[in-house]
Amino acid sequence: MLTGELIRLRPLEPEDADTLWRWHNDPEVTRWLTADHAESLARIRERFAARKPNSYGRASFAIESLAVGTLIGTCTLRDATPEQGRAELDIYLGEKDHWGGGYGTDAMRTLCRYGFDMMRLHLIALWVVVGNEAAIHVYKKLGFQVDGRHRQSFRGQDGEWHDEYLMSLLEGELL
Repeated sequence: MLTGELIRLRPLEPEDADTLWRWHNDPEVTRWLTADHAESLARIRERFAARKPNSYGRASFAIESLAVGTLIGTCTLRDATPEQGRAELDIYLGEKDHWGGGYGTDAMRTLCRYGFDMMRLHLIALWVVVGNEAAIHVYKKLGFQVDGRHRQSFRGQDGEWHDEYLMSLLEGELL
């Protein structure tokens, strides 16, 4: 397990499926997430039970609050390649009572340290919707920089198109 100041990162378990299903049915939680087709709870449980173990190419973690010891979000380093020394990062907090309390920042910092120190990555990249100001604030606070902008590349729940930033953090830039 990886431990930060406020959070612990652990591998996702089959019993986490119920919580993720609840989050994925909350429009406020999924506002800035790429929408998949709706899944039944049974299908999510099945998918979680068949989950492949973490590997260099994809390492997914549950984010737990140290204070309460409960699941509050998920994060992933994916599409990692040792030849390129880069990976893409995905993160979200599903427990809204933990929004704005530093949990996302601590989870990001912990995951990036893992990527740079243990996976020996040189670059971690992410995509973020331009209107997701809270996430952008966290990413910049950690040292991520905007590398580019994709125009109208994200369709929101309202059906409107939004631009996305490509942001990255190089080894040695983590604040």
